[in-house]
Amino acid sequence: MFNRNRGLRRVAAVASIALVAGCGVFSSTGTGDSGPIVVGTTSAPSTLDPAGSWDGSWELFRNIYQSLLAYPDGATAPQPDAAENCAFTDSGKRTYRCELRSGLKFADGDALDAEAVKYSIDRIRTIKAPSGPAGLLGSLDRVQALGDREVVFHLNKTDATFPFVLATPAMSIVDPDDYPARSLRKDDSVYGSGPYTLKAYDDKRAELVRNDRYQGFADRQNDAVTIRYFQDSATMVKALRSGDIDVTYRGLAASDIVALEAHADTDLQLVDGTGTDISYLVFNPADPWAKVPAVRKAVAQIVDRSAIAHKVYKGTVDPLYSMVPAGLTGHTTGFFDDYGDPSTSKARKILADAGITQRVPLTFWYTTDRYGSETGRMFQELKQQLDDSGLFTITLRSRPWKTYVVGYQKGEYPVFGRGWFPDFPDADNFIAPFVGEQNALGTPYPSPVITGKLLPESRTESDRGEVVKEFKEAQQILVNDARLIPLWQGRQYVAASDDISGGERALDPSTIMMMWELHRKTSW
Repeated sequence: MFNRNRGLRRVAAVASIALVAGCGVFSSTGTGDSGPIVVGTTSAPSTLDPAGSWDGSWELFRNIYQSLLAYPDGATAPQPDAAENCAFTDSGKRTYRCELRSGLKFADGDALDAEAVKYSIDRIRTIKAPSGPAGLLGSLDRVQALGDREVVFHLNKTDATFPFVLATPAMSIVDPDDYPARSLRKDDSVYGSGPYTLKAYDDKRAELVRNDRYQGFADRQNDAVTIRYFQDSATMVKALRSGDIDVTYRGLAASDIVALEAHADTDLQLVDGTGTDISYLVFNPADPWAKVPAVRKAVAQIVDRSAIAHKVYKGTVDPLYSMVPAGLTGHTTGFFDDYGDPSTSKARKILADAGITQRVPLTFWYTTDRYGSETGRMFQELKQQLDDSGLFTITLRSRPWKTYVVGYQKGEYPVFGRGWFPDFPDADNFIAPFVGEQNALGTPYPSPVITGKLLPESRTESDRGEVVKEFKEAQQILVNDARLIPLWQGRQYVAASDDISGGERALDPSTIMMMWELHRKTSW
C-alpha cells in the first residue's frame, strides 16, 4: 500500500551499495559513539505537550514519548510499541483492545499503566486545544482501563483506521502526575517513556539522551542526539558542510538539494525517497469571492503545477492533481482529468458562464517559516500566473507560523497555503481531516456524502486495498468543489556527513525521523 523503497544518492566517491547495505567499507560503531549525533531541521516544535499539537512537533514526540502502536522496521501497518498486542475484538470493529508490555515505566520511574493510557487519551479530548489532535478521535466514544495492563477503546462507529490513529505521536502516553488534565503543560522539562529523554530544550535545540527505562521496538544505534532548529536551509547546509551538524532533515531548499547532488567532492551523502507530504491551497467560504465555485475553478484551471515544480522547486517535488498523493491506494489525478493543461481561455469561460467579467481580487496568505525556503517564491509564481491571465488581481500576505495558525483558525484569510505531512499512510488521512464542520483547516467544509457515506463505508474494511472505489468518489467530490487545490507532492531528502549511517532507514511511513536509527561508522 505504501512504497517505502528509497534510493541513496552519493555525494562522495564511495560506492552507494556499501552504504545502503551497511557493510563493505564501513561498519557501525553502534552505541559506542563518541558524542551526540547532531540533526538539523527548519521545523521546530510548536509545543512540547502532545495534547496541543497536530503538526511537525510530532518529530520530537516520536523520540521522547511512546504510543501504544508505531511503525517498527519500516512496517506500513501499525505494530505494537508500548502495547504487547492490540486487536479489534468484535466483527463490527467498534471495540479495540490493547494489552500493555509488563513493567513499563516513564523516564522518571513512575509506572506506565492502563490508567495512564486512558488519562492521556482523555485529556486530549478534554483540553481540545485549537491546534491539537482531538479531531483524530472523532470515532472514539470512551476509553476503559481494566487492571494495570488492559486498555479497551469503545468506538461510536466502525473505524478500521483507529489503529493508525493510535500509532500517531499525537497519542503519546504522558504521566498523569505531571501533565494537567485540563490544560497544556507549559514548561520545557517534559518527559515520557520513549527511546530518549529530553535533557535540555530551547528554541534553538533539543538535547536527547538515551532513556534506560525504555521498553519498546526501537533498537537504538546511538546514545544521544541533539536536534538543532534553523531558520533557513542555507544556514543549515552551511552547518552541515562545516561539520557543525551531522544530518539535515526537513527544510532543505531545492537549490541546496541540487547543489548537494551536483558536487561529488563534498564528502556528503544524500538519501532521496518518495514522500507523501503535500502542498495545497485552501479557499475560505466566508470570503465573498473565494466562496464562488466559478472563481475557485478558474484558479484551478490556470494554476501551472509543472512550472511550480520545475521553476521554483527545481524538480525536487512532483506536480499533484489530487489531495491523495501518488503511492497511496486510491490515488487519482482528478484535477488533471477534469481541467487538463493550464488554460486562460477555459478559465475565462468558467467565469463568464457565472456572469463574472471583471478581474477578481483575491488575497493569498502563506507562512514564512514552515514549509521551506521556497514557499514565498511559490506564491510569487502563483500570483504571476493568475495576474498574467488578466482574470485575477492577487495580493500576497504572509506571517510566521505561530501567528499564521491563529489567523486561519479565525477565518481571516480568503485563500491560504497549507502543507500536510500525513498522520498515517492511508488515503483516509488526506480526506477526512479537511472536511466537516470542524476540521484541521479551521474553515468549515460540509460534505455529507464524504463524511456521512464514503468515509464510514471505507472504515468498515480492514484491508485498505479494498477501499479504492470510496476514495476515488471522495476525490472527485473534492475536484468538483475546488475548495482545496493540490499543488505538489514532496520527496524526502536526508543529507548527512560521510560518517553517518542509518539515514535510509530513519523515516517511518509518515516520514517522521526515528533518530535512533542514526549512527556513526568506522573503517574495518
